[in-house]
Amino acid sequence: MLNAQPHGDVENQTRKGERSLRLYLARHQDEIEAAQRLRYRVFSSEYGAQLSGAPGLDQDEYDPFCEHLIVEDETRQEVVGTYRLFLPEQVHRVGRYYAETEFDLSRLLALRSRILELGRSCVHPDYRQGAVIVLLWSGLAEAMAMWEIDYLMGCASVHSTEGPALGALYRNLQDHLTPPEQRVFPLRPVPGFNPQAEVEAAVLPSLLKGYLRAGVRIGGEPYWDPQFHCADFFVWCESRLITPRYQQRFLDPVEAAR
Repeated sequence: MLNAQPHGDVENQTRKGERSLRLYLARHQDEIEAAQRLRYRVFSSEYGAQLSGAPGLDQDEYDPFCEHLIVEDETRQEVVGTYRLFLPEQVHRVGRYYAETEFDLSRLLALRSRILELGRSCVHPDYRQGAVIVLLWSGLAEAMAMWEIDYLMGCASVHSTEGPALGALYRNLQDHLTPPEQRVFPLRPVPGFNPQAEVEAAVLPSLLKGYLRAGVRIGGEPYWDPQFHCADFFVWCESRLITPRYQQRFLDPVEAAR
């Protein structure tokens, strides 16, 4: 369970076959670097992202001011999943949320609410069948309650370079959009983005599917991220909606396996 302290340990474990998965908040630099190593492996090796930081690590100026939620396979002694959590108390130390480098958040920041930013989501390719995501989201839900968070926000990446296909995907997401007063606007639109294009939509990533099941909304048109070669969809959710929907739908064994 999450400790009441910001750097508390999570003693949440589950077993899947011979694997023992442990969820915790990083307390030491070597734990953070293990998460950064997984991020580098996935973002660089799988998606060809141009990353900064020490060799083999994905690091940026936000990392020292964030909490790092980690799932470790204790049998393999390897980090297999991670989320980066940026608390509102820390924003002034960097100057802005990470999402502000991609979107105009004026309408949301005017709410004067406690907003937790979720970023650098990453799961080892051998562990994408549901158990790791379930653990990460259970820890996230508990962290939001512990830190009295009003809203969760972040970016969900779709690794497609086809603007028309991404436009078709956005058209299919219309039922999941935020209301106009909570809309954001991309600072760099996707090249060739066209919601009216009669083409096959880009594939909806399993992580984004999980977000939608948990009650998350899409904040508007996507941002084009040339560093990660992907389109980022802004995601937004009231914290009061996360826990019940997460418990009822996202943690459902059948749903989680999809």
